[in-house]
Amino acid sequence: MSAREWIGKDFYRELGVSSDASADEIKKAYRKLAKENHPDANSGNAEAEKKFKAVSEAYGVLSDSAKRKEYDEARRLFGSGGPGGFGFPGGGAGGTDFGDIFGNAAGQGGGFGGLGDILGGLFGRRGAAGATANRAQRGADVETDVRIDFVEAVKGATLPLRLSSPATCGTCGGNGAKPGTTPRTCASCGGSGLVSRSQGAFAFSEPCRDCRGRGTIIDDPCGECGGEGISTRTRTLTVRIPAGVDDDQRIRLAGQGEPGRGGAQPGDLYVRVHVAPHAVFGRSGNDLTITVPVSFTELALGGTITVPTLDGKVSVKVPPGTASGRVLRVRGKGITKRDGTQGDLLVTLQVAVPARLDDQARAALESYAEASAQHDPRPEITALIRERS
Repeated sequence: MSAREWIGKDFYRELGVSSDASADEIKKAYRKLAKENHPDANSGNAEAEKKFKAVSEAYGVLSDSAKRKEYDEARRLFGSGGPGGFGFPGGGAGGTDFGDIFGNAAGQGGGFGGLGDILGGLFGRRGAAGATANRAQRGADVETDVRIDFVEAVKGATLPLRLSSPATCGTCGGNGAKPGTTPRTCASCGGSGLVSRSQGAFAFSEPCRDCRGRGTIIDDPCGECGGEGISTRTRTLTVRIPAGVDDDQRIRLAGQGEPGRGGAQPGDLYVRVHVAPHAVFGRSGNDLTITVPVSFTELALGGTITVPTLDGKVSVKVPPGTASGRVLRVRGKGITKRDGTQGDLLVTLQVAVPARLDDQARAALESYAEASAQHDPRPEITALIRERS
């Protein structure tokens, strides 16, 4: 994509966010739109596929802090014609090459080196005459979601992932031309993607209109990708979920995102993991948690109870006089991560009160109540009540 095409797009509007939106707001908007317009959920819907590509492209720029800064600076300069009324054709006076002007000014102590670098980056040049405008551009990052159960999250898993996303066109190999043909060098710009002209003391450069700043012209476009070199394809990847992965954690698959342009590296694929809750176990960092109902006598008299683990079971000793709600720790029965760190099993004891009692149990409890009548289980509260009586 040429600089003019890039700056001419409103990526914020594509995602439905303001220009001062935070990174989290941008991510949230992208995930919502990508899910709504995903090709898997909109089979045969060309508009949804077009929207999916547009929001993916927008997110690829706005999610990268460096690209976003470069994009915002370019919009600020050229959105209203740029400083002094200069801008791209149709928005100013012929498309001044500010990369050249400010690059030279920096060499003379003008102090515009940073701005020259930004603009030079947009045009694929650093103020050097004859450099190409069609610079290599890293592919955008892609994000998708997977859902796994609790045990898979604790122990790790290997899952197949079916993904529909932009990829290098399999028909043309990414050059955009119909098989058997090749793109030809643009005669107007000589392959540079830029055309220059002079006006008084100034030299002006603008993207070549014939090749749209690409440097090449495709006479017979590929039928699959329409000359873009990129098409939406469905592929299956194998994703390794590491042991101990957290809910909402992202796993990075390097080089599995959108393909780069001009020979640049592809983007990365980020897999966001959603973990289903377990019916019995919970989690606190590397520790597994479990609440075990126990009887009053088990707490009062003490004893040994059997507690399940993810791998089997373990015996836990309950000291006499243990209070309800106490947490007992079983070492080494939690989550073991790849780096060798190991968590524990935290057992919370919770007294279970029977909803009904048979005659024998009621009689036994009444006898216990009489025998322990002198024991006050809430002495502080009793003292406070007496003070206020």
